[in-house]
Amino acid sequence: MKYLHLIWAALFRSKTRTSLTLLSVVTAFLLFGLLDSVRMAFNAGTNVAGYDRLIVSSRLSITQMLPYSLTPQVAKVPGVKQSVYAAWFGGYYRDPKEFFPNFAVGPGFFDLYPEYDISKAQVTAFESTRDGIVVGESLAKKHGWKIGDTVPLQATIFPTKGGNTWTFKLMGVFKVKDQKRRGEENQLVFNWQYFDEANDFVKSRVGWYIVKLDDADNATQVARAIDALSENSDHETKTQTETAFNQAFVKQFADIGLIVTAIMSAVFFTLLLLTGNTMAQAVRERIPELAVMKTIGFSNRSLLLLVMAESVLLVLLGGLIGMAIASVVMSMIAAVSGGMIQLDTVPAETWLMAIGLMLAIGLVVGLLPALRAMRLNIVDALAGR
Repeated sequence: MKYLHLIWAALFRSKTRTSLTLLSVVTAFLLFGLLDSVRMAFNAGTNVAGYDRLIVSSRLSITQMLPYSLTPQVAKVPGVKQSVYAAWFGGYYRDPKEFFPNFAVGPGFFDLYPEYDISKAQVTAFESTRDGIVVGESLAKKHGWKIGDTVPLQATIFPTKGGNTWTFKLMGVFKVKDQKRRGEENQLVFNWQYFDEANDFVKSRVGWYIVKLDDADNATQVARAIDALSENSDHETKTQTETAFNQAFVKQFADIGLIVTAIMSAVFFTLLLLTGNTMAQAVRERIPELAVMKTIGFSNRSLLLLVMAESVLLVLLGGLIGMAIASVVMSMIAAVSGGMIQLDTVPAETWLMAIGLMLAIGLVVGLLPALRAMRLNIVDALAGR
């Protein structure tokens, strides 16, 4: 620590160059903090233990539908308190670019989601109206919908009567109690029976089952029992948590882990080149000074450690600033993620990984300049050779 002032002075000898390099490091670790947090959010919750609400879907693919005949069998599995079926619809309202989740659900859907605040009268009206729908408050406000309105959706997968226009009646609006999950209000649900009767091709098929457990501690056993119902059939199931199910759904469009790895590999490779060049220039400019330091008694080992410490400090300083900014921004990203990302800040695991990367990058980029400083010949350096 007694040489910290010397390291700091050397680091900021060229303030412009150091500031620009620091900005690059800050940006790199800001990206890393955000992207790795998103990756961890999508990879969380794959273990069913401790969850009282599970999703039963096809083992082959989330797009593969299951037979409706599984409904009574799933409901009778020991440990299952209640089960509801659902099916993805995938329609759009007016503009296909303004996508929002919409799917058909069976009776009792809102009983399984107590976090959705909706009156019993609206639920009853919805379930008793063949073409009724319920939407989240945010979605209703966005499109100016109110109860009693007729809402047309254009089908992208399931036509009806030879056309793509499905017409619904708005019977209820729900709110999400948890402010962090307000993104879940951007969805629409309608009656599965209407879906089953009106679509032209798919009959007596559901997309997945939502299962409420008597005891969350028995989640693993119940999941195995449910999957055993269709074992060795043409509709084998996979029972998992809602988080894992959502991950699988998102991965239909993109592999989050692969994207994050590819982006960060490119970013850190560029960062290595940039910081390595900065350190090489910094040492090259200080050759006479380093020779004088050797002359007055600094050992080869001391110069090696000083240059290495300067390199590590450069990356560590920028990295910590970037991660701190990422921690603040992460909560805002979670708020607009539609409930898919439920993180208030950057996870501890990401912080630990980031600090490890900072130290590793600092050591790598500082090694060659530090070795040059250590091997410096005093006579040649002072003579300008």
